[in-house]
Amino acid sequence: MGMEIKDKLYRLYKWEYFFLCVIVIATLIMHFCIVTRPTDLILDEQHYIKDARNIVENHESLRGEHPPLAKLIIVAGIKTFGDNPWGWRVFPILFGTVSIVLFYFLCRRLNMSPTASNIAAFLLAFENLTFLQASVAMLDVFCLTFMLAAFLLYVNRRYINSGIAVGLSALAKLNGALALPVIFIHWIFSRQGRSRGIIFTILFSILSFVELMILFEYIIAQRVTSSLDPFLRIKDMLSLSGSLTFATVTHPYASHPWDWLISYKPMAYWYMPHYTAAISFTIWALIIPTFAYLVYKAVKRDEAGLFGLAWFAGTYLIWIPVTLITDRVNYIYYFYPAVGAICIGVALGLSRLIDIFRNRPSGKLKWTALSVVIFILFMHLVSFLILSPLIPVDFAKLVGLTG
Repeated sequence: MGMEIKDKLYRLYKWEYFFLCVIVIATLIMHFCIVTRPTDLILDEQHYIKDARNIVENHESLRGEHPPLAKLIIVAGIKTFGDNPWGWRVFPILFGTVSIVLFYFLCRRLNMSPTASNIAAFLLAFENLTFLQASVAMLDVFCLTFMLAAFLLYVNRRYINSGIAVGLSALAKLNGALALPVIFIHWIFSRQGRSRGIIFTILFSILSFVELMILFEYIIAQRVTSSLDPFLRIKDMLSLSGSLTFATVTHPYASHPWDWLISYKPMAYWYMPHYTAAISFTIWALIIPTFAYLVYKAVKRDEAGLFGLAWFAGTYLIWIPVTLITDRVNYIYYFYPAVGAICIGVALGLSRLIDIFRNRPSGKLKWTALSVVIFILFMHLVSFLILSPLIPVDFAKLVGLTG
């Protein structure tokens, strides 16, 4: 009997998705431990929860600068679980958890080994900015989940479905449209000669965005109004969003995209428990070397390296010319969609070090490689605990990361 249990446990441990399940369960436990802390509205929850309440009561959105899908998901949470922290935050938590699963399968589809994919999923799940955005009722987590679905469908060559997922991502938040440059950049360097797929993706992303916007706006208004004209809504959204420039907005945490790499300035969402919008220090410190490594891997025709580079270019680098041209105000959490690209690059590097450890019979290099892996993963957890709201002590303030 004892041997049978031991054998089952061993087979469970060897199951490919064992560590993914552990990561998912741990993430859910952490989220649900703090779902009601605080009971007040955190940062932009003040906008989106009040907007959701107005949609429920008056069938009208107060936030015309944003598309309707994420608002409706928040409304669904309130109607399902009540107008309380559970109703506000359960769907962001669930979407954030689904993002981790989608990310893992994306890594596997990009020919990353199970070890590299598990490391990547671990890095993403225990990355502070990623955990934070899945803890609050803002729009970004819904946008990212649909974006990851679009990426996974695209690499599986399900181009029409990928386009629909891109449309849903943009319908959650306009930034979701950044999925298209990611896909297009990757296609340019890896899928030349197969134009039908990318055409389908672009076409159905536009069609799904326009057609579903009409449906979602109708669900909000429950009557025929001017908001059902998708082109008028798009014009209004772009106009309202474009008006938020450094010349017109005064905000202590407004920043330029290049600031996110050269200075470490966390953004406080809430002070106790401390919801701090900051890229985990281990990820932040490795952004530039990881970018260089992704370029190297892409040149070597590594599929994960090429996609990671396209992902980083389409969701982060693109903000630099956009900001220079439009003077659009930015915040550190705009880097959130790009975190997964860095996690892929770091995981590729760490898995290479693990291969060195496994393949070398002895020597300093063998143990140095293992030590580097352990150090980075350990420091990643430490960074997460310092920045996350899980422990009711403001470690970030104690170590001087926040004022």
